Parts: sequence; C-alpha cells; structure tokens
Amino acid sequence: MKLYYAPGACSLSDHIVLEWIGRPYEAIRVSREELKSPGYLKLNPAGAVPVLEDDGWVLTQNVAILNYLVDRFPESGLGGDGSAKSRAQVNQWLSLANADIHPAFHPFFGSTAYLEDPALIESTKQAAATKLRGLFARIDHQLDGRDWLTGSRSIADAYLFVVTRWAKAMNVDLSGFDNLARFFNAMLGDAGVQRALEQEGLT
Repeated sequence: MKLYYAPGACSLSDHIVLEWIGRPYEAIRVSREELKSPGYLKLNPAGAVPVLEDDGWVLTQNVAILNYLVDRFPESGLGGDGSAKSRAQVNQWLSLANADIHPAFHPFFGSTAYLEDPALIESTKQAAATKLRGLFARIDHQLDGRDWLTGSRSIADAYLFVVTRWAKAMNVDLSGFDNLARFFNAMLGDAGVQRALEQEGLT
C-alpha cells in the first residue's frame, strides 16, 4: 500500500491508522507543487491528499480511505465491535470531524482571501473560531468518561487528533475542554501517532 500525504494535512489521520494497523505501507510526501503535476492529477484529479494506492488500485477521499482500511483489516478493531450500530457510531463522529469541523477551518486556510479586506477576512476567522469552539464542545462532552470517542479506539479518533492539532495551531479557544485535552495528550503519547508524526517531520 502507498499513502500519498502532505505533512499535517488531513491525510495524517490515514497515516496514523496505517501505523495502528501495523501492516507494511509506503508513505509518499507530496509537495504543494506536486499536487498539481500531471502525474499526481492522474491519481487524484482534485489535486489533493490523501490518496491510497493498494496494489495498483487507487482510492481518494478521507472517509472512504479510512473505512476501506477498516474493512481491509477488520482485525484492527478500528471500525467498532463489528455490529452495525457500533460502525454507525464510529462514522457519526468521523463525519462530524470530516464534514463539520474540517470545513470550519477554511477561513484559516485562506478561503476568504478573495474578500481583499483584512478586517473582513479577520471577521470570517473569528466567526470560524466561534463555530469551532461549539463543535469541540460537543466532542468534549462525548469524551466525558471515555478514552476514545466511541469507547474503543477507532478511525474517528485519528481524525479528531488531526483537527485538534489544527485548532491548537490556529489558537482556537479550547479552554475548559479538559476531556479533549486529556484525549489529545494521550494521542501524543501513542506510539503509532508518534511514528506518523516523525515520518511527516512534525515532531
């Protein structure tokens, strides 16, 4: 298997999960310039990461890749306890991270630069920070009394770690979220997380 990634991007969640699974894989770093190269665009016409290549078969989109890895390696236990309800719960929290929290960061990543007014751009970032705090409050509540989002380690936890890293980097107010802080610190101490961070040059 090959994982195409950009350091610290959402592809870090796939990187962590591959480490947790413990099967051989190759991590291939893709620069901003390479994302738009003809060779890479053949893999992913969107010019984005992640891309997973498994024996010549190519898959894009983070949620699809993470769920494929769960199905490819069910013994990992990263998709729940095997029941439909457990898998749905994992995907509920994975979807919150992917479809709600991740897009809320867009103003921080430059999506409102077209406004060309520093004050307006800053206001979009402040609005995003407020929205993110509300979303992380839901996460903090879910983690009350739990080490992992659904009670056992899953693909959703890997994605949560990534977006929490972003929140800290963007100085989003996470004060008072003690459960989230406990989760994040535990993830920093996880051997698989440490290996993925080291490979991406993020330690």
